[in-house]
Amino acid sequence: MRLTRKTDQAEVAKKPALGLSRRQFLQSAGLATGGIAAASMLGAGMMRKAEAKEVPHDAPTEVKRTICSHCSVGCGIYAEVQNGVWTGQEPAFDHPFNAGGHCAKGASLREHGHGEKRLKYPMKLEGGKWKRISWDQAIEEVGQKALDIRKESGPDSIFFMGSAKFSNEQAYLYRKFAAMWGTNNVDHSARICHSTTVAGVANTWGYGAQTNSFNDIRNAKAMMFIGSNPSEAHPVAMQHILEGKERGAKIIVVDPRFTRTAAKADEYVHIRPGTDIPYIYGLLWHIFENKWEDQTFIDQRVYGMERIREAAAKWNPEEVENVVGVPKEQMYRVAKTLAETKPGTIVWCMGGTQHHIGNANTRAYCILQLALGNMGVSGGGTNIFRGHDNVQGATDFGLLFDTLPGYYGLKTGSWKHWCNVWDLDYEWVKARFDQEQRLGQDPMTSTGIPCSRWHDGVLEDKSKIAQKDNIRMSFFWGQSVNTETRGREVREALNKMDTVVVVDPFPTMAGVMHTRKDGVYLLPAATQFETYGSVSASNRSLQWRSQVIEPLFESKPDHVIMYKLAKKWGIEKELCKHIQVNGDEPLIEDIVREYNKGMWTIGYTGQSPERLKMHQENWGTFDIKSLEAPGGPAKGETYGLPWPCWGTPEMKHPGTQILYRTDREVRFGGGNFRARYGVEHDGNNILAEGSYSKGSEIKDGYPEFTDKMLKQLGWWDDLTAEEKAAAEGKNWKTDISGGIQRVAIKHGCIPFGNAKARCIVWNFPDDIPVHREPLYTPRRDLVSKYPTYDDRMVARLPTLYKSIQDQDFAKEFPLALTSGRLVEYEGGGEETRSNPWLAELQQEMFIEINPADAADRGLRDGDVVWVHSPEGAKIKVQAMVTPRVIEGECFMPYHFAGMFEGESLEKSYPEGTVPYIIGESANTVLTYGYDVVTQMQETKSSLCQITKA
Repeated sequence: MRLTRKTDQAEVAKKPALGLSRRQFLQSAGLATGGIAAASMLGAGMMRKAEAKEVPHDAPTEVKRTICSHCSVGCGIYAEVQNGVWTGQEPAFDHPFNAGGHCAKGASLREHGHGEKRLKYPMKLEGGKWKRISWDQAIEEVGQKALDIRKESGPDSIFFMGSAKFSNEQAYLYRKFAAMWGTNNVDHSARICHSTTVAGVANTWGYGAQTNSFNDIRNAKAMMFIGSNPSEAHPVAMQHILEGKERGAKIIVVDPRFTRTAAKADEYVHIRPGTDIPYIYGLLWHIFENKWEDQTFIDQRVYGMERIREAAAKWNPEEVENVVGVPKEQMYRVAKTLAETKPGTIVWCMGGTQHHIGNANTRAYCILQLALGNMGVSGGGTNIFRGHDNVQGATDFGLLFDTLPGYYGLKTGSWKHWCNVWDLDYEWVKARFDQEQRLGQDPMTSTGIPCSRWHDGVLEDKSKIAQKDNIRMSFFWGQSVNTETRGREVREALNKMDTVVVVDPFPTMAGVMHTRKDGVYLLPAATQFETYGSVSASNRSLQWRSQVIEPLFESKPDHVIMYKLAKKWGIEKELCKHIQVNGDEPLIEDIVREYNKGMWTIGYTGQSPERLKMHQENWGTFDIKSLEAPGGPAKGETYGLPWPCWGTPEMKHPGTQILYRTDREVRFGGGNFRARYGVEHDGNNILAEGSYSKGSEIKDGYPEFTDKMLKQLGWWDDLTAEEKAAAEGKNWKTDISGGIQRVAIKHGCIPFGNAKARCIVWNFPDDIPVHREPLYTPRRDLVSKYPTYDDRMVARLPTLYKSIQDQDFAKEFPLALTSGRLVEYEGGGEETRSNPWLAELQQEMFIEINPADAADRGLRDGDVVWVHSPEGAKIKVQAMVTPRVIEGECFMPYHFAGMFEGESLEKSYPEGTVPYIIGESANTVLTYGYDVVTQMQETKSSLCQITKA
């Protein structure tokens, strides 16, 4: 359905960046639409450097291998460069992930090589005007302001927003950078996309990541997508999904909205927003009732399923239909399909995670797979599609408020491990942190403030937050603020801080959403095509990116900017003690070798720069079905050495394509569930019983490996003398020689032990998944039966639950509101809405509303409307009248920004940087609500009212 244009929004450029008007372009190309089809038809001479340099058509062409910087599928690209100018691109037809496939965003990547809307040089806001400054001035002023605040208010008064667009090496260095500053107030967008996945899944069976791969979905016989819309969010993944369908797989799509993926489904299941847990229990009711569960798998490899059986018994078909809205016949049909059509996989995305009980949602999905025995097998598992190109890697490298690299926690032992890796004195690192406890929390060993709530860290009464003072300055480094809910509070916090620093290729909403006259700095970061390093796809594979072009304009790579600030702060020697620095650029290869030395927990230790480059250079030798190389230089290895890639690079572990599979030896990528929680619970054994990976010399469950365990087993003398010295007093996670891991694997065992997956997570507020009505629920009749939590402190901040849910907003705001993706744009949209080819494809921000609801409000398709939030905010968008949403529910995309409550912010942008498309942010009107474990924001189940503008 085509939307008409709004006159109060920014016009698409009449002369796009490459010098042709849209009409001229269409005439010359003979195409019916602008869009991305056009990008591949541009002549080589039309792409220009910043100085508009012409490139001769006969200039020699150099081809660079790189990886798409949008979603996490990890598509390979051949970039063509002439005289230093990026002049062409092709999807890599021999790449094992995309096999020549591209989506609109991937096909328009070459716009990075032009960057018409990019920040071109450092700027500061002074007297309401943007002023160009030098890098030296920018670093001096920004660095000094941070030092002044540190002296007055302590290191926790600076917030370090990080990025899912960092390379692995930049993400690692940024987390180390924050540690050297002395704070855990560091985070990135995984907090608001899959933090509930990481917490829920890791606390079920060991690791919080995708267990199989996009490619392995081809082998599934049944696929259930719940809160996932890969047709738009991960388009190239659909080639694997549809390949599976062609082989006979059944596709089930569970979503409040009839999506483009639902159009491909064998079964579309509509659920009410926020009812994932009763839906899963409703399926389990039928599975247990009909004895469809895999009892042998449960007995050997699962702990606590009896508790789940008891909980599911309460969710009979009648109660499920009442709460979820799915009739008994359809629930039975879906349960039977999943039980009888194996192997089956479950795929989820933010539709499942962005809830105040998101951690419980993800555990429920896992439990369903455990009941069916669908884990550790090809075609099974939980395929958790990540959103940004390196949101997986940035998470793995501890760019979070609650972990260090490799998911090492914040306890003293973890800090000492990393100090050992960094070759730094623990006492020196400790002294960098605030030394006083606040509200009973030690700043070094307690979680910081999450990026979902940095603004509460600014605005909350400082006597109520667990740190010395409020946040007074923030670095918005590769992530913008329109991705966060409660837009009015976000703007207020931007206005209140002493200083706002945006480090990004674009000015982002962090630089323009405020109403300040001073105290804002814009520092132009290079894109990932202007530097090099590795990136981790959603399937845990690491891929090497080659630098395509030199940084445009005056932009600098992120790790260079970090180093410049570290020099100003006097911590550069500690930051790069064993990392070579060329001028102001830390050597990427040395960063890889440093994290190889420390990230034993998840197996980021076997992927040396040399191995990763070899995989990149030979990606065409890997099989698209198995991701393994049948021959060639990487024979027997899995593409990208997906973690865990155990031991040292010299051990040549092939990487782990499928987690927890027992039909392979550990040395070839096999394994089992992780013994992360001890050996017993309430007197019950929680180690595996009669199940172990192929070739294991221990024919049963066993705990994680330590020096003491090696001695008890008589395997200690398998270590070399040097390994013994390093391993004494250590375990598989802290022995930086890798000896403990090497010996365990030599005897066929996995270093992290062999345990049962647990349905009971006794360290969480709800030890099994419990349905709790959304804070803003339209079903007031269910609140007393399925209430939320009491208000409590979470992550240094007071967090509201019951006090919100007790208020009845449903009468004035009767429409359930959810949000999601469009295929044309990515994330907060600053980059993609600044791309002329993508801007053509979707020019309006809109809200989908059912025809009945539209008629009740006197609305027609294309009308300009106000969307009102129960918290007082409102946004001005277009109405899209469509039956894709049912009566009483509506949907908005979340990629827009550049307007705020009806006001255009065009005048706030530096000259020449206004995106081609601007619009209201959905998050301005999305409401309060945060996961009780991770502080994930609740964006998929809110309320609103819609009126004609």
